Amino acid sequence: MRRLEGDRRGWLRGAPPPRWVRALPLALIAGVCVATQISSKPLAIGFLLGAIPPLAVLSYGPVATAVLGATVVVMLNVPAFRLDQPGEADLLTTCFVAVLSVFVSFVRSRRDTQLDLERTIAEAAQDALVPPVPERVGPVRCAGLYRAAQAGTLVGGDFFDVRTSAHGVRAVLGDVQGHGLAAVATVASLLGAFREAVLDQPALEAVAARLDRRLVVDSARDTHAELFATAVLLEFAPDADAVRIVVCGHPPPVLLRDGTATEVAVDPWTPLGLGLLDGAPLTAHTLTLRPGDRLFLASDGVSEARDANGDFYPLLDRLPALAADTDTDLATLADRVWTDVLRHCPAVRDDVTMLVLAPAPPHPPQPR
Repeated sequence: MRRLEGDRRGWLRGAPPPRWVRALPLALIAGVCVATQISSKPLAIGFLLGAIPPLAVLSYGPVATAVLGATVVVMLNVPAFRLDQPGEADLLTTCFVAVLSVFVSFVRSRRDTQLDLERTIAEAAQDALVPPVPERVGPVRCAGLYRAAQAGTLVGGDFFDVRTSAHGVRAVLGDVQGHGLAAVATVASLLGAFREAVLDQPALEAVAARLDRRLVVDSARDTHAELFATAVLLEFAPDADAVRIVVCGHPPPVLLRDGTATEVAVDPWTPLGLGLLDGAPLTAHTLTLRPGDRLFLASDGVSEARDANGDFYPLLDRLPALAADTDTDLATLADRVWTDVLRHCPAVRDDVTMLVLAPAPPHPPQPR
């Protein structure tokens, strides 16, 4: 599973500074040296060197900042650089700026270390909440892609998981109310309920009912909370020649078969959290699978992505071409769809989740 987050975190938001920022102090020193050597008379450009220590703070530690500050002071005092005899006040100002820059660099380095530690802990916690989907779970091949809407986070309001059980491989993909960090607690609650239910409940409908009850109970704890989530649940037969599907307010899976893409005709149910047990009985739809079939599941962050004209992303129209030559590489299909969504809507502001599932060929018999 790929999480698309690190590429969206600019250096002003915690990512390491780009190379050109690190090169600025050195480039400025080199530029001043060259300018003074090729000029026929002394140049009053020593003030440019005063910018080097503050620039070093952006990307260097206190030791390197101190070395660059000392280099500036030396250049101002060496006659060979012909910087037009800077005054004593200029030298004192430069020394003060250099010392202050070393202190600021020290503070920044300590803060960066603490932020890196906190981010590592957060990533570990979020990985434990929504772990990467393995390439194969029992008789089912899997690939997933996750892009959280809120920059700097790995988990948002979408969730999915694939688990094996005595009743077959079961998968879920859903979207809780809201997105970003505010929805993480609901995601954690639903995934915990799903992972228990796949082991305990013999019927897929009962798994959906367990998730619904979880949200109803959570909402009852807070009179102002109105928790609900859309979800699609799947249960593959032991040999993955059929799949049972339950849809609770979510877009149904798309079946990729023989170069076509069609939505599976499933009777939708109400979203989770509204009380499934209070309505008509929930019945799963059974779909027979053929070799080469693939099921594509996505959150509404894909289908509701709008272009500049306000047109929704045409998922069903684009999928057949995007799925070509990806029979054995499900992750490539998810990557292609994400790239195409960004072409259609460069500024996607919702959580985006994709899950591609397909029957896996049987393992070859092991030699005795």
